[in-house]
Amino acid sequence: MKKIILALMLLVGLGSAEDISPKLVISLTAGNMDTFEKKILKAIVVNKNHYESQLQELEVAVVVHGSAYRFFVKDPSKTKYSDDKALLSKYKEIHTRLESLQDTYNVEFFVCKAGMTNNELQDKDMLSFVKIVPTSTIALIDKQNRGYAYISVEDK
Repeated sequence: MKKIILALMLLVGLGSAEDISPKLVISLTAGNMDTFEKKILKAIVVNKNHYESQLQELEVAVVVHGSAYRFFVKDPSKTKYSDDKALLSKYKEIHTRLESLQDTYNVEFFVCKAGMTNNELQDKDMLSFVKIVPTSTIALIDKQNRGYAYISVEDK
């Protein structure tokens, strides 16, 4: 009888254990191409693969604001970023890689609506898989209150 009670207690304990899966929210304000490629396009994959090798699923959310909008517009030539030659030459590749992060690695992208307005961008200008939120602050608060670790990626 004691073994049965012990086994039941163990099962109840395991069933009520908190979800301790690693979670990361990135506050992305960097507009520099090298910073973006290194700290977003490459680093997210490295981090996701690390946790996968530990049999854990890293949840990643990226909150886009500041100078980072340029990487998430469908066609930069139709926006204020039309003079950014580096972006114009690579935006299709960037979009493919971002979509891969979203599709393959389940990365969520949130774009600040307030900043879009300040940058003369409309919803139709943004990539289809991004989620538009009222402010970057709201997205960051929501994720941090759900246990996401915070990292800022900015131009230095």
